[in-house]
Amino acid sequence: MQGSRANNPVPPRKRLKFLRFCLVFSTLLLALPLAPLLFAQGPPRTVDSVLGLMDHAAQGFRSLTATIEHVKFTAVVSDTSKETGNLYVRRDEKMRIDITAPDPRTILRTGDSLFVYTPKIKRVEEYNLGKNRSMVDQYILLGFGTRSAEVRKSYDVVLTGEDQLDGRKVAVLELTPKSEEVRKQITKIQMWIDEASWLPIQQKFFEATAGDYFLFHYSDMKEDLKVPESRFKQDWPKGVTRVKPAS
Repeated sequence: MQGSRANNPVPPRKRLKFLRFCLVFSTLLLALPLAPLLFAQGPPRTVDSVLGLMDHAAQGFRSLTATIEHVKFTAVVSDTSKETGNLYVRRDEKMRIDITAPDPRTILRTGDSLFVYTPKIKRVEEYNLGKNRSMVDQYILLGFGTRSAEVRKSYDVVLTGEDQLDGRKVAVLELTPKSEEVRKQITKIQMWIDEASWLPIQQKFFEATAGDYFLFHYSDMKEDLKVPESRFKQDWPKGVTRVKPAS
């Protein structure tokens, strides 16, 4: 009498199929923790989707503090200058930049008023932005609480792709000013938009002089901190010279 089926050896072909099944099943189990990463990529970014997400961030924007690096490159002499400092921005159109190195300087903006204080020469320059207000905002507040309708009104916008900057995934926008008057000064702007906060972490302004540009890079960014009103006071020391340069 033949032995029971349980005692019979498994045919080689069936054993091979079973081993293949185990291998595939175990591979799927190992892949499960990665599944959210593999399937959560979503559709490719577009200009509309990026600007829409920036709009959503703008709705909740209240304030921002950051470390700022300003780089200026002059092509004709191949010269690069750099200065660093701190940025404070509030939704109510108040902004302060304290340049700390190499030469201290403070840029203060409240509404239509702009002040540039240079302690080395004890001088405060006072500007009434007036009709130039929107142009100034394009330089110093672009992307911080800016609505997409305002961006589209002033620029032709192209999404050039996605990249990595400071260990963050960023969408890279290229903005071409529609105004001929603006293009006489700035021909193009590149913005690196952090896909976590949907705020810019770098802006590069290409000047009309071929090869010249200036760049703002932001780090240690903190949102919605309470920035006190005293930060936006004209806290210049006594004895400074006040001038109002011709616009």
